[in-house]
Amino acid sequence: MGDPQPSDARASALDRALRLVLTAIYNVLRLSWRIRRPHTLGSHCLALTPERRLILVRHRYAPGWRAPGGGRRRDESAEDAGLRELREEIGMTAHGRVRLAGELEHVVDYKSDLAALIIVEDVIYRAPKWSWEIERVGEFPLDHLPADTGELTRRWIASVRDRI
Repeated sequence: MGDPQPSDARASALDRALRLVLTAIYNVLRLSWRIRRPHTLGSHCLALTPERRLILVRHRYAPGWRAPGGGRRRDESAEDAGLRELREEIGMTAHGRVRLAGELEHVVDYKSDLAALIIVEDVIYRAPKWSWEIERVGEFPLDHLPADTGELTRRWIASVRDRI
């Protein structure tokens, strides 16, 4: 009973290989950004379950728990981009109130990013069984985040703590 099934071992090996490949690709992109110094738009969500637990994700290509989110097209509102990212990353199926908490200009991985921070309440989701990008989805009490929560995510939470 303690030995993994062959299919479990294959899946685990595939996950490790995928993490290596995606991390390598991400590092190549970071090198390109270091040379080009692009200006990007982003939208990231502080997604709260009906029980007021914060939903965080672990990417395959970067360490730590992070707020779900990503890039935003120039013709896309911050709120629409955030909701799209929640559907893609955590499998969001329903939500309550959506509000723009603010926009923050910051430099990350040599990119100048204007990141919108969106608060989405009463999020219902069904985490995908498997994703190229997202390794895990988790829910955490706001006062007990995992030790390896990303520094930027911690700063975003602190900046809007009184509005969550």
